[in-house]
Amino acid sequence: MFIALDKLEHQGVKKVIVAVPEKSIGRSFGNTKLKPYGFFADWEVLETYNLCNVGGNESEKCKRFVQFIREAKTAKTLVCAHATLRNAMKELNDEELNDCLLAIDEFHHTSADADSGLGDIVRRVINNSTGHIVAMTGSYFRGDGVPVLRVEDEAKFYPVTYNYYQQLNGYKYLKNLVLGYHFYHGSYLEHLHEVLDTTKKTIIHIPSVNSRASTGQGKYNEVGDILSCIGEHVSKDANCIYTLKTPDGRLLRVADLVEDDPTERTKVQQYLQNMKHRDDVDIIIALGTAKEGFDWQWCEMCLTIGVRGSLTEVIQIIGRCTRDCEGKDTAKFINMIAMPDCDQAEVKVAVNDFLKAITASLLMEQVMAPSWRFKTAQEEKDEKDPLVNTIVVEGLKPLSTEKTKKIIQEQLDDLQAAVLQNDLVVRAISGTTTAENITQNLIPKVIMTRYPDLTPEEVEEVRQHFLLNTLVKGNNITNANGEPIDVSPGMIQPKEGDEQSSEGNRLIKIANKFINIDKLSINLVDTINPYQRAYEVISKHVDAETLKVIQDTIAEQKFDMTTEEAICLCKGPVKQWVVEHNGQIPQLNDPNLQVRELAQAYTIIKNLKIRKMMGLEYEGNN
Repeated sequence: MFIALDKLEHQGVKKVIVAVPEKSIGRSFGNTKLKPYGFFADWEVLETYNLCNVGGNESEKCKRFVQFIREAKTAKTLVCAHATLRNAMKELNDEELNDCLLAIDEFHHTSADADSGLGDIVRRVINNSTGHIVAMTGSYFRGDGVPVLRVEDEAKFYPVTYNYYQQLNGYKYLKNLVLGYHFYHGSYLEHLHEVLDTTKKTIIHIPSVNSRASTGQGKYNEVGDILSCIGEHVSKDANCIYTLKTPDGRLLRVADLVEDDPTERTKVQQYLQNMKHRDDVDIIIALGTAKEGFDWQWCEMCLTIGVRGSLTEVIQIIGRCTRDCEGKDTAKFINMIAMPDCDQAEVKVAVNDFLKAITASLLMEQVMAPSWRFKTAQEEKDEKDPLVNTIVVEGLKPLSTEKTKKIIQEQLDDLQAAVLQNDLVVRAISGTTTAENITQNLIPKVIMTRYPDLTPEEVEEVRQHFLLNTLVKGNNITNANGEPIDVSPGMIQPKEGDEQSSEGNRLIKIANKFINIDKLSINLVDTINPYQRAYEVISKHVDAETLKVIQDTIAEQKFDMTTEEAICLCKGPVKQWVVEHNGQIPQLNDPNLQVRELAQAYTIIKNLKIRKMMGLEYEGNN
């Protein structure tokens, strides 16, 4: 809003178009008072041109968009969905966006692919008009491995990165984030009351019907049981919002976004989009929605049930409760997971790995998901060759058919070659995509292309065994330069003497793009609370100070220096340098290489002391 208003007032821009991926996110760009905070203008969008709010079909919205560009003389701002932008641009010439600002939210929905409608619009504006573009996203990579922007187009943008340390440090009210894992036996519905605090504004994400965490009784029945857990049914109003009475007599308003009935769903979505007050809703129950970009600033807690396969999804969910809001000093994310078959010490290590991965991701660092696997006691009993770091409930699928057994037992080398030579995989590695994108999206596509007769279940079996056999064996390998590197289990590793080893090294180089969680010596676990049939692991408060320490610790990974070496340097050369330079501290940006080395040593020891003082130094074996 600030950028757009400044461009309208001072940079010659005549109109502003804000495009969001779905209507509910348009709420973030509704009328907002900015003058009371010292800005020169308020953000205002005429109701006619807030196309995320108005009724009517897509054709009518498209006509209003074209009208805004060609006829509206006084209207300056418009908000619409990506789909409306794509449809309207079919009716407009490129030069009609001259001196317009196009702001695209969740910009990773665009693509450098020639068939991308949104990407084509971006290229048209860049190359054929004098329009401006603001690209906004929290995750600058795509699941299909295709770049978001072409290299020559990306070079025309000025990048600005804003991480959670900067965010929390600049907030007025929200100061702490608490992350927790709650482990349970049986059905999650039996334990929901242990973690659901109905005094907090909460989004509950229930598991997919195909998830192991699902009760098997259907999503509507699960929602019904959750409503009963919250309180006694009182009423359901015209907006399809439930009023429930808690056991202690409070009345709560609950929105159900799991409902598929189009009439009810539309009413609930419109109500949530138009919320103005804290008490308009208390709890939202969702399945696949209310994640990316969903704006409910009063949300204090996200309760997510079941293991999430994507670290990006977890970060998106956490983002729902970390908006700054009066009266909210702490936000909480809790993940309910079926009880693992192991002792608490192992669980603590595994959860700490996840907490490190999450906090590093919040700092906009490239992180590979931790290597721990979750599975049940029965799966442990049935599995003859389990993974080393196996804890939770996502075990290796058995090879259930002769087709899958033959592929793994006889054709593994051919499949490996197909993966390593796939253009999408190679392009993904050369970009900044994540390892999970390669292992969870690109490799299955290669398998499906090579073996089109496999069912989705068989593809998943082959994928998991392929990863186990060709990606997870050993760590003693080198990169393309012959230098030894540590490779976590998600990395692709060629077998010794394999003809494809040089191809494999191209993939191994991706390790250099990621934070090594095992080397991040941070303890984020605060407490382990035992229950009769469950227990939970809760993080320390992740505040701005903690994030700064983690950020500095991550920076240490880029130093080629051990703690022992740093101690030796600090005891001698660093101390001597400080005396010789009248108490000054060596700086990391000093042009002298030797001084930079002293600065690295000083930084490592300083951060070590800070971590110990804050109780963040990890004393375990990882």
